[in-house]
Amino acid sequence: MPSEVKTVTLFLALSLGAAGLRAQFSFTLAGREVQIHSFASQGFGYSNTNNYLTMKTSQGSFAMTDLGANASIQLTDRFQIGAQVYSRNVGNLGNWHPQLDWAVADYRFKDWLGFRGGVVKTVFGLESDTQDFEFLHTFVLLPQSVYPIDLRDALLRHRGGDLYGEIPLPRLGHLGYTVFAGRRSDSPYGGYPYLESAFGVRFDSFGGLQVGQDLRWETPLKGLLVGASHANSELTGRGTWMSVRPGQPAVTIPYEEHSKRNWTNQFYGQYAAGKLRLTAEYRRYWFDQIFLNDTAEITADVRGWYASAAYHLARHLQLGAYYSRWMVSWETSLPGAVQAASQDSPDRHLYDKVIAARIDLTRHWNVKVEAHFMDGYGCINVYPSGFYAQDNPHGLKPRTSLLLLATGWSF
Repeated sequence: MPSEVKTVTLFLALSLGAAGLRAQFSFTLAGREVQIHSFASQGFGYSNTNNYLTMKTSQGSFAMTDLGANASIQLTDRFQIGAQVYSRNVGNLGNWHPQLDWAVADYRFKDWLGFRGGVVKTVFGLESDTQDFEFLHTFVLLPQSVYPIDLRDALLRHRGGDLYGEIPLPRLGHLGYTVFAGRRSDSPYGGYPYLESAFGVRFDSFGGLQVGQDLRWETPLKGLLVGASHANSELTGRGTWMSVRPGQPAVTIPYEEHSKRNWTNQFYGQYAAGKLRLTAEYRRYWFDQIFLNDTAEITADVRGWYASAAYHLARHLQLGAYYSRWMVSWETSLPGAVQAASQDSPDRHLYDKVIAARIDLTRHWNVKVEAHFMDGYGCINVYPSGFYAQDNPHGLKPRTSLLLLATGWSF
């Protein structure tokens, strides 16, 4: 095991142990309280046919683990700093490589104006900045049409800064805003690099400038929130490519790809009343990418949406369900690549019906059971959809049933 992994594992284990004793570990530094929190989850997946999320789910897989620990201190009434270390292993994603997940200095000038800078969680849609906190969610997996776990490393953070605030609207609720700019740096152990590895590409780096905005309105109707997010990115990937030509030996050469245009729009709404929570989101991602050292181009229009409901049936029991739809249309200059004529083709969509139950065994420990009934598998050669060619060498079936069991601890 690499030394950096041992260091992070020891740090997380100590944090979990300390937190487990008192539910929250804290100490005083220069008269200010330092708080330490930690979390961990372990899952199991079993599918009837296709392997999902790079795990061998058709055989049953426990390769679904993540854990993290964070520390924060309120230096003044307006100034706070904090950081989190994170590691995960989901099939062939993450591979236990530790990350500085976020490290932020946050100063609140007024209620309507604040600034945070550093490695910042990206506020985008309802759940992007809280996606890792499984203890907040009814489901094992958030709807993958909008919150794909295999793209977590790409979508959840940026190195830069945010302006944010909340503006009261007399008799019309509150308006919250975030404007962000920074560098998006994708991990080489995420879904997109893994997809391209099937074509002989190995990334040394992938990322670029990302700017965006999020606007959310807490309406006068109690419990109703609506909002919208937008982002533009300029992404470049560099590494090596193993070029294979018929009748010739394989040759490894430098590789580069970059985006001509890359943007995302997201719209969302949530209604919470008593024990009931209803949520819906729509996401459209459009990219025009130049591949293979300026020799190929792919343009894709990726659209996803979901509607979900969760209900506290009893004090320690939540039930939930959602319907998720993911669709892709694309054009490419790659020789021989042909798109299916209809959206009904399984390689152009992924529809997912989900039912779930969560049991809170204690305040800090829960167990979840979740069933997925999937139609389609998306375009495994253009954009990650959870299914990958290298994990399904005998081809993909059009329908997948998946059972997920998971337990999570948070302190």
